[in-house]
Amino acid sequence: MSLTVVNGLPAHVLIVHFVIVLVPLSALAVVVCAIWPSAARRMGVVLPLLALVTLAGVPLATQAGEWLEEHVDSNALVRRHAELGDGLLPWAAGLLVLATVIWWTARRSAAADVESGEPSRPAATRSATAVRVVTAVLCIGVAAGAVVDVYRIGDSGAKAAWQDGFSKTARGDNG
Repeated sequence: MSLTVVNGLPAHVLIVHFVIVLVPLSALAVVVCAIWPSAARRMGVVLPLLALVTLAGVPLATQAGEWLEEHVDSNALVRRHAELGDGLLPWAAGLLVLATVIWWTARRSAAADVESGEPSRPAATRSATAVRVVTAVLCIGVAAGAVVDVYRIGDSGAKAAWQDGFSKTARGDNG
C-alpha cells in the first residue's frame, strides 16, 4: 500500500514538508549532542527516535514522489529533482547511526559516572576527549551533508513545480 493522495493533494507535497523540517532538526540535535554531552544525556532516547522518524519519512516522501512523477509531465527539472531525491536516504541513515552512537555513549558514560564515583584517569580522559572530537567532526560533516542535500532537493523540486507556472506581474498590474 502506498500513500498517493491526501485530501485531494498529492501526498508527496505534504510528506516532503515533514522531511524538510525533520532532517535539519535531527542534524542540529546530533551536532549539539555530539559537542555537548550533557545535552545528549538530557535528550536521552529522544535523539535516536527523532533520527529514526526522520529516516522513515525519507522513503515515504520518495515513494510518494515517484507516484507523482508518473502523474505529471516529465521534463529535465522533474527528472533532476527525482535524481537528487534518491540521494537523501544515506544521509538520513548516517544521522540515525550517529544519533544512536551518541545516545549509547552518553548512556554508558552516565552509568559509569554513577557507579565509579571517582574522577577519571588523565589518560582515559584524553582518549575520551579525542573520540568525542572525532565524533563531533563526523557529526558536523554528516549533518552538513544532509542539510545541503535537503536544500538542493527542495530547490530543484520548487523549480520543477513552479518554472513558468506563474506571472512575475500581478493580474491587476498594468505597468
